[in-house]
Amino acid sequence: KMGNAESNAYRNHLSRFLPEEQSDIDGVFDTLSGSSGPAGAKNGKATKKTVTLAALQAAYTQEPLPEQMTVRLYNGMRSIDLTGKSSGLSEQIAKEQFVIFMSNLLKGNADEKIAIIMRMISKTEGPVKGKEIQEFTEDLITSVVHVLNYRNELKGWNWENTRDSASGVKALASQLLSELKLADGTKAVGPQLMETSFDQSVIEDWVYRVPQISIFLNVVIRQGLHVLHSLPDQTKDILHLVPGCKGIKGRGLVSLFDIPSIIYINSHLPAELQHKWHLLFSSRLHGESFSQLCGHIVNKGPCIVILRDLDGYIFGGFASHSWEVKPQFQGDNRCFLFSVSPSLAVYTYTGYNDHYMYLNHGQQTMPNGLGMGGQHGYFGLWIDSDYGKGHSKAKPRCTTYHSPQLSAKEDFTLDAMEVWAVGDLSGTAGTKGKKSILDVDPEAQALLEMTGKSRQSEGLREPVEEDDEDE
Repeated sequence: KMGNAESNAYRNHLSRFLPEEQSDIDGVFDTLSGSSGPAGAKNGKATKKTVTLAALQAAYTQEPLPEQMTVRLYNGMRSIDLTGKSSGLSEQIAKEQFVIFMSNLLKGNADEKIAIIMRMISKTEGPVKGKEIQEFTEDLITSVVHVLNYRNELKGWNWENTRDSASGVKALASQLLSELKLADGTKAVGPQLMETSFDQSVIEDWVYRVPQISIFLNVVIRQGLHVLHSLPDQTKDILHLVPGCKGIKGRGLVSLFDIPSIIYINSHLPAELQHKWHLLFSSRLHGESFSQLCGHIVNKGPCIVILRDLDGYIFGGFASHSWEVKPQFQGDNRCFLFSVSPSLAVYTYTGYNDHYMYLNHGQQTMPNGLGMGGQHGYFGLWIDSDYGKGHSKAKPRCTTYHSPQLSAKEDFTLDAMEVWAVGDLSGTAGTKGKKSILDVDPEAQALLEMTGKSRQSEGLREPVEEDDEDE
């Protein structure tokens, strides 16, 4: 009887997969179990193949996946209880366990995922400590970056053109863990978080509210174990997890972003802008000049501004509209401010005012510079037109975005700055070969001429086309 119930559950799980997905999972299991040998015939049926930890390690460790993650996946597979007795876990993974593991993690609801995630966090039953959840989350993020790099899925980003990922992994893990709530609904922080024990219901709530955990597990299974990696069920979350990178290739530049922060910031952009980032301005390439900055970013569509102060703090903002030089606030409530280092966080609009973004230059009466959030003289983020100086004033929080002070000191000195267009450049910059917006907007053109950058866009038209080739 037991065998019957088991096969029903197994069939139900199998039925979640399309026929081509089933054969893909079968293929991966057969390959892995080939090295563990037959475990003897059962009830006169065909020999029952199983997968061992050694087989998983031989297939995946070192190359696609770091060893800790292979062991965690193995513990997750072992935890699938086929008999309902849960009397000691077998060292061997049966095919039913393998399929149910895939079904729960790739197609399951939070409830189905959670039992497996609990075993991936800790081998022992019962509540898990904050420190164990932190180690699991860091392993998960490390594995995602590792496997995407290994499978050439970083879309133009790499170790050479981004900041060190190790600090980014820790920052992203802390950010995701900050969503863990204690039983009374409050959030645990710092040392308290590490020592607190969390039961399954709390972790389930966390996984439900923090979509990155499921998305990252999906990537580790699809791209790491190479299960269903090429089939069309690729969800949008995975497809645009990392945006394509344009305009940095061959320029010997190291971005202020690291790969975990790119993944995190990109996930907060409007969905239609998540597929591509294009470098518009870098103070190291284009010089430290405010008129150069304006010349490179005006009328280029939505973009991300990121900068580092002399104390090493890295922060910035997302501008939902093309920057225009004018003495009024612009943008809309999709704009946000963010911090990358020492901590990773996104600060979205509060509804308090509409001071989203501001860019002005060469005016006598209004402040000249680039600002986001707050108000004149008290911006959440401000770069002065006297390039090199800026401020982040938030006592205690920026009115527009509820962000804290982003720089180390309230008034800071700029060390480096980048601006990335997001989404398709042509959307607002006029399609290739068409007139630039400056051609039809004499006011903007006149303002640029006042800055001594009369036809800045002329020189910019060519590289845009070349960069499009740089996959």
